[in-house]
Amino acid sequence: MVDGLNALLRKVPTWGIYLVGALPVPWLFYQGLTGGLGVDPIKALEHEYGELALQLLLIGLAISPLRRFTGISLIRFRRAFGLLAFLYVSCHLLVWLVLDVQLPDQIWADIVKRPYITIGMIGFVVLLPLAITSNNASVRKLGPRWRQLHRLTYLAVLLGALHFVMLVKGFQIEPLIYLGVAVALLCLRIKLPSRRILA
Repeated sequence: MVDGLNALLRKVPTWGIYLVGALPVPWLFYQGLTGGLGVDPIKALEHEYGELALQLLLIGLAISPLRRFTGISLIRFRRAFGLLAFLYVSCHLLVWLVLDVQLPDQIWADIVKRPYITIGMIGFVVLLPLAITSNNASVRKLGPRWRQLHRLTYLAVLLGALHFVMLVKGFQIEPLIYLGVAVALLCLRIKLPSRRILA
C-alpha cells in the first residue's frame, strides 16, 4: 500500500504544489477587501498568513519523520513547502508593515520593544538565507554546507511557534498545540547514541 501511495505521489508535479499552496494568498486578500474576514480584516489577514506559514513549516519538518515511521515519502515536495512557508511569512510581514503599522519609526519601536515581534523578525531573518539558497545552483555551490545552513529551519519553526504563543492574549490552547507539535517534531530529529546490549 505504501509503495502504491509513493508511486502515486511521484506522479504529482511539484508545480502543482506551488500552485495550490499559493492560492490562499490572493483569496484571503480578496476576503479582507470584501469584508469576509470580519470587523478587523487587517489583523485577521496577518493571522491567517502567519498561521499558514507555521503550518507549512511544520509540514516540512514532519516529512523526514513521516518517511522514517511510515515509509511515505514527500521528500521531493519539501522545498516547495519551505518556499511556500516563506511566501506566507513574507505576506504576514508585509501586511503588518504596510497595512497595519505603516509608520517607519513605529515599526522599529515595535521590533525593539515588543518581544513577540522581535522573535518574529528573527525568525524571518533566519528564513531569508534558506529561501535564497533553495535552488539547485546553491545546492551545487555550497555542497555539504547547504545541509548545514538549512538546519536553521529547526530554529525558524521554533521561533515561529513561540511568536504565535506570545502574541495571543490570555491562555489559548491553539498556539500551545503548535508549539508542542514543533517541539515534538524537533525531538524526533534528535539521534540518540546506540547502546550495545551485553550478553
